[in-house]
Amino acid sequence: MAKKRSSKSTRQKSSKGKSSSAKRIFIALGLILFLSVCISFGYFYSKVFRSNLVLNQQKTDFVYIRTIDSFQDVVNQLTERGMLRNRESFIWLSEFMDYDKKVKAGRFKVKDGMSNRELVMLLRSGKQEPIRITFQNIRTKEDFASKVGRNLEADSSSLMDILNNNEEMRQFGLDSQHALSLFLPDTYEFYWNTTAPVFVEKMGKAYTKFWTEDRLSKATQLGLSRGEICVLASIVLQESNKSDEWPVIAGVYLNRLHKGMKLQADPTVKFALNDFGLRRIRSNHLQVESPYNTYKYAGLPPGPIYMASKGSIDAILNYQTHSYLYFCARPDRSGYHSFAETFEQHKQNARRYQSSLNDRGI
Repeated sequence: MAKKRSSKSTRQKSSKGKSSSAKRIFIALGLILFLSVCISFGYFYSKVFRSNLVLNQQKTDFVYIRTIDSFQDVVNQLTERGMLRNRESFIWLSEFMDYDKKVKAGRFKVKDGMSNRELVMLLRSGKQEPIRITFQNIRTKEDFASKVGRNLEADSSSLMDILNNNEEMRQFGLDSQHALSLFLPDTYEFYWNTTAPVFVEKMGKAYTKFWTEDRLSKATQLGLSRGEICVLASIVLQESNKSDEWPVIAGVYLNRLHKGMKLQADPTVKFALNDFGLRRIRSNHLQVESPYNTYKYAGLPPGPIYMASKGSIDAILNYQTHSYLYFCARPDRSGYHSFAETFEQHKQNARRYQSSLNDRGI
């Protein structure tokens, strides 16, 4: 009996030993699996959710992706600008999320400390920050196209191709020489990757909206096209910085046009000479050969000499009725002008002004 109990006890101990070993192996395997999961999760988390964007002492910045850019171009830009802590993790997640096949052009606002996931989601969504551009103080369509090219992906040459195309301008009732008239000084919003045709289309809508039935009716009564109104408005705008005086000056030029007199507008001479710093127009300046020289040629110049403002356009349409045919800057340096109905009156005003210029050494 003692031997049987001993044998039974030995078998029980052996069975318990095997069970204990199996548990230890199971636990060990479980720990290994758990650690593997933790390590894998940590590795995945670091690639996906950990901060990977560095902006060097800036809280925000912009990433510009051109229409022709590939995924490699995007990676190269971020790398060259020192924006990525870990380049490979960004590439890995981009490929995982198919961004490498879905690159979208635009201007994207990024924040310091963004994770790969946040960055890829933003770039893949195509959600851009619009650009606000203010157009003012522009003399030529070349200057205008240059400003657009500095702010949008569309280059100046592609815009100039449209502005120089009479067919393109005809849809707005203009021609290539009056193309600058299409653009009204104001602040506009665009997406950075706006193309030249889309840009012109949007500006054309603003132009068409401005020219209401009331304004069109007044232009018709004056016998002038929209382009011609803008040309005259550009001259008036350059004659005086006093907007309350614009309707009076507009009346002078309209009186001269109706009488067949030359406009003899000093700003057109400056434009013809391409010398906008001239403080005094002298007789030799009046001899410049140019269709913009309204001392030599009657009627309106072939195009605007400046970007006409909404206020100056309205000053033409709502000109002041009077009999003035001449005006001259006042000698008091107020910025206002003295107006005259006769040339004799005008000569007296001009002498006083010229005397003041002489006194100032101009």
